[in-house]
Formats: sequence, C-alpha cells, structure tokens
Amino acid sequence: MSDSIKHECGIALIRLRKPIEYYVEKYGTPMYGINKLYLLMQKQHNRGQDGAGVASIKIDALPGIDYINRFRSVKNRAIDSIFGKIGKEFKKLKEENPQHADDTAWIWANMPFLGDVYLGHLRYGTHGLNSVDNCHPMVRENNWRSRSLAVAGNFNMTNVDEQFQKLIELGQHPKHKTDTTTVLEKIGHFLDEENQQLFDSYKDDYTNKEITGLIESNLDLQRVLKRACKDFDGGYAMAGLTGYGAAFVVRDPNGIRPAYYYEDDEVVVIASEKPAIKTAFDIDYSQIKEITPGHALIVDKAGNPELKEILPQGEKLSCSFERIYFSRGNDPEIYNERMMMGRLLCPQILKAINFNLKDTVFSYIPNTAETSWLGMMKGIEDYLRGYRKQAILNNKLTEQELDEILQYKPRAHKLVIKDAKLRTFITDNNSRDDLVTHVYDTTYEVIKKGVDTLVVLDDSIVRGTTLEKSIIKMLDKLEPKKIIIVSCAPQIRYPDCYGIDMSRMKEFVAFRALLGLLHDTGKESMIQEVYQQCVEAQHTSAFYEKNFVQQLYDQFTAVEISQKVSEIVKAPEVKADVEVIYETIEDLHQACPNHKGDWYFTGNYPTPGGTGVVNRAFMNFVENKAGRAY
Repeated sequence: MSDSIKHECGIALIRLRKPIEYYVEKYGTPMYGINKLYLLMQKQHNRGQDGAGVASIKIDALPGIDYINRFRSVKNRAIDSIFGKIGKEFKKLKEENPQHADDTAWIWANMPFLGDVYLGHLRYGTHGLNSVDNCHPMVRENNWRSRSLAVAGNFNMTNVDEQFQKLIELGQHPKHKTDTTTVLEKIGHFLDEENQQLFDSYKDDYTNKEITGLIESNLDLQRVLKRACKDFDGGYAMAGLTGYGAAFVVRDPNGIRPAYYYEDDEVVVIASEKPAIKTAFDIDYSQIKEITPGHALIVDKAGNPELKEILPQGEKLSCSFERIYFSRGNDPEIYNERMMMGRLLCPQILKAINFNLKDTVFSYIPNTAETSWLGMMKGIEDYLRGYRKQAILNNKLTEQELDEILQYKPRAHKLVIKDAKLRTFITDNNSRDDLVTHVYDTTYEVIKKGVDTLVVLDDSIVRGTTLEKSIIKMLDKLEPKKIIIVSCAPQIRYPDCYGIDMSRMKEFVAFRALLGLLHDTGKESMIQEVYQQCVEAQHTSAFYEKNFVQQLYDQFTAVEISQKVSEIVKAPEVKADVEVIYETIEDLHQACPNHKGDWYFTGNYPTPGGTGVVNRAFMNFVENKAGRAY
C-alpha cells in the first residue's frame, strides 16, 4: 500500500482442556500453551506494530498465588520482548529451584504467567498515545476471582460518549473516556451484578467459601454479555478472561471484525485470522470455524466451548478492506479473492492502454498487491489467448506474424522497491516531502523511453500523497509515455469508524477530487447546503439514518472522480501522462461475495453510529476541525 493507514488489532486466545501434566508428558514442556500463543501472535504480526500484551489465568490456584498475570510491551519487537521475559522467568525459576525442576505441579503454581487460559493482543494504535497503558489486555482485578476480568479486543465504538454517560448513570466514576475503558467497565459492571445476584441467592444456605465455588459453576456469561453489549455500536471482536477461568470472544451483529476458532480434546483456540490457527496447530482449514456474528464463543470453567447468541444477527457485512489489504494473503479464500480482484481490473486496463500490450510494462507496488498483480497478469494472458485464437481462426496472418503472436508474452518487471521506512521524528513538512521521494527505489533501463506505458498495481489509494510526492515522480524519471496507477480497492470516499484510522474526510484523495469537481462545475454551494442539512439533523434520528454526503458524490460518475484524482496526483513537473484506475464496487463484490462491508466506498454504513460519524466528519471538514468524528 502506497499510503500508510493504521488498522484493526489482532486477538489470540487459548484454553488448555487438559491438566498441565498432560502437555508435559505429550509435548515435553509445561510451556506448550505459551509457545502456541507466541506462534498465534507472530503469525498475526501484521495486525500489531505499536505494542502487544498477554494475560493468563491459573484455574483453581491456591490462595496466596497470583491467579492472573499480565505482561505488555511497546518495544519495537514487542512480541519477542514479552515472550523473552516469560522465557527468562521460566529459566530463572528452574535454576534457582533445581529440586523442583521436574515437579510440574510446583512449576505451574510458582511460575508467573504459566496457566490454563491465555489471551494475547496485538495493538495497531488508531488513536491515543503509543504507551504501555494503551496496550491490551486491560484488567479489572478483584479478590473474588469471579469478579476479575481481562479484556482485549479488535474494535472501535462509535458511541463512546453515550457509553461513558451510561457508566456514570450506573454510579461509576470512569477514569478515561475511551472505548476500551467503557467496554471493560461495562462488562465488569454486569459481571459484578451477576456475582451479587448469585451471592444473594446462596447466602442463607451456604458459607461464603462454598458460595465462591457455586458462583464459578453457575455464573451466566451469556447474560452478562447480553446486558453489556445491548447498546454497543461499532465493529468488534472482543475477547475476555474471567478470573475463575471462563473465557469468551463476542462478535458484533454484522460481523464487521473477524474472529475464528478451532477446538479439539486438547485446546480451544480463537484468533483474528485462520492462517494463524492453521499454522500454529497444523490443522486443515476445514476444521477452523467462524464465530457467528452477534454471538459469543463462551468457554466455561471446565473448558467446554459453546456458541451463544448475544445480539440478534444482522446483515453480514464483514469488512471488504480486510480482504483487500489487512489479512494475511496465505488464507486460501483471501488469496483467491485477491487474484480475482486483479483479474477483474483487466478490461479497464486494456482499454486504458488501447490494447497495446507490446508497449506496456506491468508492475506492482510491494508487497501486499503482489497476489492481485498475479491475478491481473492471468487476466492479461487470458485476453492474449483469446486474441491469438481469433487471429488464427481469421487466417489472415503470415507465418512470421503468427510466430510472433505465439511467442509473445506480457512484459512484467518489478519496478518499485521500498528501500527504507520514513522516520517519524521528521516533522518539518519540507524535509519530510524531500525524504519521501527517496523511500522508494526503482529498476532502471527496462523501459523504452517515450514509448512505453507503465501499469503499476497498488492495493488501494487512500490519501494519494505518496503517489503525488514519491511514486509517480520516481516512475516519471524512467521517461515512460504514460503512467497508469491501478487500485484494487474502489475509491475510498468516506471515513471508517470500526477499527481503521480513516476519520478525516479532507485527507481522502477521492474527497479532494469531489471538491475539485464541485468547483469546476459551479456546484460548490452544495457543500453548504449539505452542511446545513447535517446541522439541522444532528439532534434527531435522521442524523444516524441518512448519509447526507452521498448526494455530493451522486453529482458525478466514478470515472469523473477517477479522472480528477489523476489530475491531483500528477505533480506539475511530471512529464508523462497519468491515469488512475479503481476497482469498481460491482467487481469488488464479485471478488469478495461473502464480505460486502463497503462503507468506505459507498457510504452505506452497517450501524447508525457509522452514519452519524460520516455526517459529523463532514461537519468537521466544513468547520475546519481537525479532531476525529467519533
């Protein structure tokens, strides 16, 4: 991706279903669960580059022993930092207590973090400081194990203000006004209530010590989650551990954020991505299941998993951007989807190059676009195959022409190579722009100067600044006749509020193109008209039911907006013609038929809060406010 955007986090949860001695006997180490958690997190490292955290629960630990542990880090190699610390604890414990080195029960009781249930989180911060305090899991600890809670999630809530106010009405005093705090405290509140109700029902017949066991055996996590989640608005996959050992992952009703699970007689595993589970446990993809939207996979204290409805399931609108860019491409479904995205772009590309393959070079911007590029090349080869067949059937070719056609192959080169990551400490805009031009290198002397057209595939074009400041300028130095930038994603027109840091409309090159077209066609007054509609609706239900900004985009075709984007990203000094091509919405849906969450592209949000965010974001733009719209 030529434009860096921050995106959703990753979760990993493991429940060991056997006593620790079982894993020592079968796998030779008490660290089996920890090692598997490490693998799950490393295989989802694409989801976390700002920090990581892990938590564990020892089920039925004796009093005086920590039953809940948590480690977090924001170091450059946060996962390695955390698990390196755990490994050192294990080594130190055995060295200092050689008499217990082979005593599995003693090691389990005395080693921090060694437990029965593990929760890992990978943070890709979309808002807030990159500090260890912002890393999940968040913990709400209590001497009553059944009241303790650790939560980690892949989510953004659109109604944080409303949730914050509800906590105040419940009698709480929240320390922070963030969606993470509100989620933790909201679930924690109803967990407390469930505990209290059970305690009250048992107190006349049992001792307090007996009641502890009864609560842990009978606590209804489904009811807790139903009460806590009933007014959440957002995209989420939230994982939690209770202090007594029950665990859960709950998913939003539209399935916006992903969550998958696997179970056998040894483990229950949950993660954000299927390839991580497959690799870590060496299983078939067919054994990995998707958590149903609106449901929670709840694993009770005994280790028994069950899918339970938390909220009524809505229309399945899982994020399509997930498929285009974020998820690991070694998932077979995602691999095939990305191949299809590239293939479906071919008609637009062939038209843009006037079907002149002889003078066209195909490339891509590393690395996530490579699979789509392979699909695009297969589409070009299919076109060539049909052209050859038709030429032979027409029988109008000389032997030499026929030989040339049969021998011809599309010209493909790796032209764009990312050389270094731009340092974030450079804040001066002029210095930054100058350095951005050197972030990428290119391959020289493969282009026919003044003759060739370069077709460069990218997975998406968000802000367009890297294209304008770096990519196109760099490619222009090769002196092609024309540069065509192709995006596997449709035009990103609207903000996201469900996990990706794309909330300020003026940053989107498609929105800048819209503003340019409104100016060019004398329709700029519509900006104030739509703004006024938003202002009048902001305290009514209409604000959350209608995306008022859509009517601005309705004034122009997608092709007209793409043409304007082409003008924007072409710097004045660029000599080559420049054209930008986007995947169409229809083709995206064809490529990803089971993942139709397309609100960034169409403005059709799956929740009322999302619609409210786009209207508020537009108001912020008109009012020149820089903050987020949620």
